[in-house]
Amino acid sequence: MGKEIIDDFRSYRSKMNEKLLAQDNKVIKRIFNLDTNAFQDGALSGRVKEMLGLVSSLVLRCDDCVRYHLEKCHEDDLNTEELFEIFAIANLVGGTIVIPHTRRALEYWEELGKTN
Repeated sequence: MGKEIIDDFRSYRSKMNEKLLAQDNKVIKRIFNLDTNAFQDGALSGRVKEMLGLVSSLVLRCDDCVRYHLEKCHEDDLNTEELFEIFAIANLVGGTIVIPHTRRALEYWEELGKTN
Protein backbone atom coordinates (compact mmCIF):
# COMPACT_ATOMS: atom_id res chain seq x y z
CA MET A 1 0.00 0.00 0.00
CA GLY A 2 2.39 2.72 1.15
CA LYS A 3 2.22 6.48 1.31
CA GLU A 4 0.95 6.71 -2.27
CA ILE A 5 -2.49 5.45 -1.19
CA ILE A 6 -2.79 8.43 1.15
CA ASP A 7 -1.53 10.87 -1.48
CA ASP A 8 -3.83 9.37 -4.13
CA PHE A 9 -6.87 9.60 -1.85
CA ARG A 10 -6.17 13.20 -0.86
CA SER A 11 -5.45 14.30 -4.41
CA TYR A 12 -8.51 12.62 -5.92
CA ARG A 13 -10.83 13.90 -3.18
CA SER A 14 -9.56 17.46 -3.56
CA LYS A 15 -9.74 17.41 -7.36
CA MET A 16 -13.26 16.00 -7.49
CA ASN A 17 -14.56 18.26 -4.71
CA GLU A 18 -13.33 21.25 -6.71
CA LYS A 19 -15.15 19.98 -9.80
CA LEU A 20 -18.35 19.38 -7.85
CA LEU A 21 -18.30 22.79 -6.21
CA ALA A 22 -17.31 24.58 -9.44
CA GLN A 23 -20.73 23.79 -10.89
CA ASP A 24 -22.20 26.19 -8.33
CA ASN A 25 -25.14 23.89 -7.56
CA LYS A 26 -26.88 25.39 -4.54
CA VAL A 27 -27.99 22.04 -3.07
CA ILE A 28 -24.55 20.42 -3.38
CA LYS A 29 -22.90 23.49 -1.82
CA ARG A 30 -25.38 23.42 1.05
CA ILE A 31 -24.76 19.72 1.65
CA PHE A 32 -20.99 20.33 1.78
CA ASN A 33 -21.57 23.24 4.17
CA LEU A 34 -23.89 21.20 6.37
CA ASP A 35 -21.34 18.39 6.50
CA THR A 36 -18.57 20.80 7.53
CA ASN A 37 -20.69 22.47 10.19
CA ALA A 38 -22.05 19.21 11.62
CA PHE A 39 -18.57 18.18 12.73
CA GLN A 40 -17.79 21.42 14.59
CA ASP A 41 -17.63 21.45 18.38
CA GLY A 42 -21.03 21.66 20.02
CA ALA A 43 -22.61 19.62 22.80
CA LEU A 44 -20.26 16.92 21.48
CA SER A 45 -16.68 17.75 20.60
CA GLY A 46 -15.58 17.61 16.99
CA ARG A 47 -13.28 14.75 18.01
CA VAL A 48 -16.20 12.66 19.28
CA LYS A 49 -18.19 13.50 16.16
CA GLU A 50 -15.33 12.25 13.97
CA MET A 51 -15.32 8.99 15.92
CA LEU A 52 -19.08 8.70 15.36
CA GLY A 53 -18.52 9.44 11.69
CA LEU A 54 -15.94 6.67 11.52
CA VAL A 55 -18.30 4.14 13.13
CA SER A 56 -21.08 5.16 10.76
CA SER A 57 -18.82 4.99 7.72
CA LEU A 58 -17.62 1.52 8.65
CA VAL A 59 -21.18 0.29 9.17
CA LEU A 60 -22.27 1.85 5.87
CA ARG A 61 -19.18 0.30 4.24
CA CYS A 62 -17.97 3.47 2.55
CA ASP A 63 -14.19 3.14 2.25
CA ASP A 64 -13.72 6.74 1.08
CA CYS A 65 -15.68 7.98 4.11
CA VAL A 66 -13.70 5.66 6.38
CA ARG A 67 -10.43 7.10 5.07
CA TYR A 68 -11.68 10.65 5.49
CA HIS A 69 -12.72 10.08 9.11
CA LEU A 70 -9.51 8.16 9.85
CA GLU A 71 -7.55 11.20 8.70
CA LYS A 72 -9.62 13.49 10.91
CA CYS A 73 -9.26 11.13 13.87
CA HIS A 74 -5.50 10.99 13.24
CA GLU A 75 -5.39 14.81 13.22
CA ASP A 76 -7.31 14.74 16.53
CA ASP A 77 -4.59 12.49 18.04
CA LEU A 78 -6.79 9.44 18.38
CA ASN A 79 -4.71 6.55 19.66
CA THR A 80 -4.77 2.96 18.46
CA GLU A 81 -6.58 1.72 21.57
CA GLU A 82 -9.41 4.20 20.90
CA LEU A 83 -9.42 3.16 17.24
CA PHE A 84 -9.92 -0.49 18.14
CA GLU A 85 -12.86 0.39 20.37
CA ILE A 86 -14.38 2.20 17.38
CA PHE A 87 -13.72 -0.89 15.26
CA ALA A 88 -15.39 -3.06 17.90
CA ILE A 89 -18.55 -0.95 18.00
CA ALA A 90 -18.75 -0.76 14.20
CA ASN A 91 -18.40 -4.53 13.87
CA LEU A 92 -20.92 -5.15 16.63
CA VAL A 93 -23.48 -2.85 15.02
CA GLY A 94 -22.72 -3.70 11.39
CA GLY A 95 -21.93 -7.39 11.67
CA THR A 96 -19.23 -9.43 10.04
CA ILE A 97 -19.75 -7.74 6.66
CA VAL A 98 -17.82 -4.81 8.18
CA ILE A 99 -14.67 -6.89 8.75
CA PRO A 100 -13.13 -6.30 5.27
CA HIS A 101 -13.61 -2.55 5.70
CA THR A 102 -12.04 -2.77 9.14
CA ARG A 103 -9.01 -4.49 7.63
CA ARG A 104 -8.59 -1.73 5.06
CA ALA A 105 -9.17 0.90 7.75
CA LEU A 106 -6.39 -0.55 9.90
CA GLU A 107 -4.06 -0.66 6.92
CA TYR A 108 -4.79 3.00 6.13
CA TRP A 109 -4.39 3.96 9.82
CA GLU A 110 -0.97 2.30 9.88
CA GLU A 111 0.08 4.30 6.83
CA LEU A 112 -1.17 7.51 8.46
CA GLY A 113 1.02 6.66 11.46
CA LYS A 114 4.06 6.59 9.20
CA THR A 115 3.40 10.15 8.00
CA ASN A 116 4.28 11.77 11.33
